Amino acid sequence: MKTQSYFHLHKLNHDERVLMKALRYTLITVAIMILSVNVPTFVNGQARDHTITNSFKTGNKPILGWSSWSFIRKDPTAKKMKEQAWALHHSGLQELGYEYINLDDFWYLGKDSLGPEVDQYGRWVTDASKFPPHGEDNGIKVVADYVHSLGLKFGIYLTPGISKQAIKKHTIIKGTQYTADEIAEPSVKENNYNFGGMVGINFSKPGAQAYINSIADMFASWGVDFIKFDGTNDNNAADIKAWYYAIRQSGRPMHLDVTQGSFTTAIALTLMKYADQWEFAPDIECYDCEKNGSSYPLTSWKNIENRFNYVAEWQPYAGPCGYNDYDAIEIGNGDNNGLTQTERQTQLSLWALGSSPIILGTDLTHLDRWDLQECLKNKEVLAIDQDGIAAKRYINTQTQQIFAKMEPGGDIIAGLFNIGDKAEEISIQASKLGIPENKNGYSLYNLWTGKKGETMDTIGAMVPAHGVTLLRVR
Repeated sequence: MKTQSYFHLHKLNHDERVLMKALRYTLITVAIMILSVNVPTFVNGQARDHTITNSFKTGNKPILGWSSWSFIRKDPTAKKMKEQAWALHHSGLQELGYEYINLDDFWYLGKDSLGPEVDQYGRWVTDASKFPPHGEDNGIKVVADYVHSLGLKFGIYLTPGISKQAIKKHTIIKGTQYTADEIAEPSVKENNYNFGGMVGINFSKPGAQAYINSIADMFASWGVDFIKFDGTNDNNAADIKAWYYAIRQSGRPMHLDVTQGSFTTAIALTLMKYADQWEFAPDIECYDCEKNGSSYPLTSWKNIENRFNYVAEWQPYAGPCGYNDYDAIEIGNGDNNGLTQTERQTQLSLWALGSSPIILGTDLTHLDRWDLQECLKNKEVLAIDQDGIAAKRYINTQTQQIFAKMEPGGDIIAGLFNIGDKAEEISIQASKLGIPENKNGYSLYNLWTGKKGETMDTIGAMVPAHGVTLLRVR
């Protein structure tokens, strides 16, 4: 919702609105130039430009929250979303920074193979049977308003391209004389996992950016704070850039989460420049494990184990202001998570070491006490995640993984992981982690058990199968 701080734009005519928007963004740009320090960094030998990255991004640290996909899947409703928001608000997690309630796929209407249903401007139409409107307010806005009333933020989902239904109907692009068929590339098939029927957009065509702007403006009017842009590939760089600028012109900061159809590190620099977070690994849900048509078990050890290589591969591309997303944290529903207690600590430790967004996929209305108190509310583990530094892999064997990172104060956070099926002694010399030599040795603090220790050089522990020892080394 645009407020008084946005110059009462709704009361002005078109020319006045354009002038006011231009003035607003000029002021924003000047402020950024004054406040920002543009220090280049290099990724694989290429300079990374922070000018755009720091100007209108919301990802100053990895976000914490919840998403509907893992548990609710294909049947989200206003009632279910409100229940999860209420549960998050009253769980004690909100006070620790968990603040996003994100609506995933299946919120919109459509026809199989023909694509999502569209309005007169070619934009997706809300399924009113799931999200009933209230008066003149769209049903999504109704839910977003409720989420905001709890002090939380609201997210939504979409996929690249334009619906075949918009092309067929020659829908007008809002604010222009152009139509959907004039910007479409029908030969380019885009991913849509609900109805299909999405094709590419040619961003060299006039009206293409305006079309994306119109969707961003619609989301902004609904009160959206987070956009999951799903199904992207290496050929969607122009779409990602367009969405960055669409969000910027909307006047409402919205967190841009780019998730993959099958993208690679070839698109990493685009993601770093224009997105707030990006997910590059397969879905963490164990679709083959589910029983009796339920979402349970939510995941499996196999789907956690396969993350280690992804975390290592993408480590050079994380932060600042943009983070690697390893998918949902499946901790919160006890045995229904599909993981043992040991494996749950492993998942959260790996995500925290990589400074990944922590987005819960579990049913917040039935939180397991151990999961809540021992894992999700572990402030010291959360602090590691929130430092925004992605850990580097130092040991990689068939059964052992060691990831570590240095925090701003000089402490080393080291994760000793046993991905084998038997307990093992896992160790590494402190000097190999970049710790300055100290003749008096080093103190060790276990972030899961609270136990303290000392060592002269070797950092090691007996680690259970599928387990982790997570240490602060000082």
